[in-house]
Amino acid sequence: MLKHIHHIAIICSNYKESKQFYTKVLGLTIITETFREARNSYKLDLALNGEYIIELFSFPEPPKRTSKPEACGLRHLAFATNDIEAAITELNQKGVKTEPIRIDELTGKRFTFFTDPDDLPLELYEV
Repeated sequence: MLKHIHHIAIICSNYKESKQFYTKVLGLTIITETFREARNSYKLDLALNGEYIIELFSFPEPPKRTSKPEACGLRHLAFATNDIEAAITELNQKGVKTEPIRIDELTGKRFTFFTDPDDLPLELYEV
């Protein structure tokens, strides 16, 4: 029935700041950017390594919600990396704070968390 995840939708509070974070800091590429006048809203389609992955939306005054990795609901968005230290160094150089590296007790793999401009928890997972 299901083939794969098509995309992840993220609603941001500051479109310009979030667009810069996802494109310049994380390196996602813009597929399409649309301003929807009737909604006073942007929709930015982003790709990772050529694969459509994120819809970034802006809406006037979106409601806040709890955003910790262990909060109820969608837990976090995880990105795979081959070299967690290099990825952490690059993020830190771009002003992104990361948590200390943890070890997944089930797989023995290393991972860490950081946040986007709206405090959405994002994970780096070494594969």
